[in-house]
Amino acid sequence: MRLGTGELHKAIAALEAGDWRSAHEIVQQDEESPLACWGHGIVHLMEGDESNARYWFRKAGQPFRERPSIPEEISALKSAAEMKRTKA
Repeated sequence: MRLGTGELHKAIAALEAGDWRSAHEIVQQDEESPLACWGHGIVHLMEGDESNARYWFRKAGQPFRERPSIPEEISALKSAAEMKRTKA
């Protein structure tokens, strides 16, 4: 199931609040769209599961940096989601 824009933004808000569990509940519903997969990767970074994070970043087509910054990743995801929203 693909996430709607509203659901993706709820997941991003949860990530920004540090609530990776709530974000995970949302993003795990969509294993196809690159933005949801990226969010899923960020969730696993936040929980400390780097190998799983790498998998989701790869599935999202996003580079996995040697020392990923979670706030920077969340900000970049939010910007990408906003760009997609304005194009829709």
